[in-house]
Amino acid sequence: MNEMEQSNVTTDAVHRTQDRQADRIQILTTLNETYLPRLQVLLTSIRASQPEETADIWLMHSGIPQEDLEPVARQCGDMGYGFHPLMIDSTAFDGAPVSRQYPREMYYRLLAPFFLPEHLHRILYLDPDILVINPLRPLWETDLRGNLFAAAAHTGKTELANNINQLRLGTDHAYFNSGVLLMDLGRGRDEISPEDIFTYTRDHAKELLLPDQDILNAMYGRRTLEIDDSIWNYDARNYNTYLLRSGGICDMDWVMGNTAVLHFCGKSKPWQKGYIHRFGILYKHYEQLTRKWT
Repeated sequence: MNEMEQSNVTTDAVHRTQDRQADRIQILTTLNETYLPRLQVLLTSIRASQPEETADIWLMHSGIPQEDLEPVARQCGDMGYGFHPLMIDSTAFDGAPVSRQYPREMYYRLLAPFFLPEHLHRILYLDPDILVINPLRPLWETDLRGNLFAAAAHTGKTELANNINQLRLGTDHAYFNSGVLLMDLGRGRDEISPEDIFTYTRDHAKELLLPDQDILNAMYGRRTLEIDDSIWNYDARNYNTYLLRSGGICDMDWVMGNTAVLHFCGKSKPWQKGYIHRFGILYKHYEQLTRKWT
């Protein structure tokens, strides 16, 4: 390779790096102070899986003390990430159905377009009980094809749960998990109505088992692009289900090489004693990395 060719290769690499830095991945989560350690583990996994990426972390919360946010802010600073905590004023939910069953935090992700800065046009919402083990860039760059959201459905070995949820909510599409959501914020500002969400919640209170997820499916399921759960929202409880469903393809090597988002769904969590599912040891690994990082 001559000097001119080498110069062109170097220039192309610089341009690619600059383009990627200009398109920083925007990540949103919502939680209370008890889940801040989970957020730190999530951040460690994001950084480890894509060290060349830069990102901004947006945290919508109801009043976490500033001193409790400091460890997260330091970690983000060390990683080169922006950290943007947003305390949501309770007056924004005057007139909304709010109770122990329907806390105001359940509305945060669906109403994020109205709380995030207008210069943001898309964002990737992640629940804090997640590990990222491969790059998020392909999901971030997904063409939403005019939809409000992209999300995955956890259908399992049979369609029974899917069919039950369709019957319960009166829908005819897959039942989407709201733990991973790619969101078009611009379309959301135009098409999502907070009052419509509050009215639906009030009118269908008896039918809502997982309120925010049920609202997503009932009101916006037809405006949601389905993505592959085995890659973008892998239910960490169900390794054997994925293995069977894939005809043996999605074994552990496949998961580690292809799955980007491991989601620790359900009440049992890998940071609790007695967790029995096989990805618990991987979570422990990232917990240890987080302690070393922080």
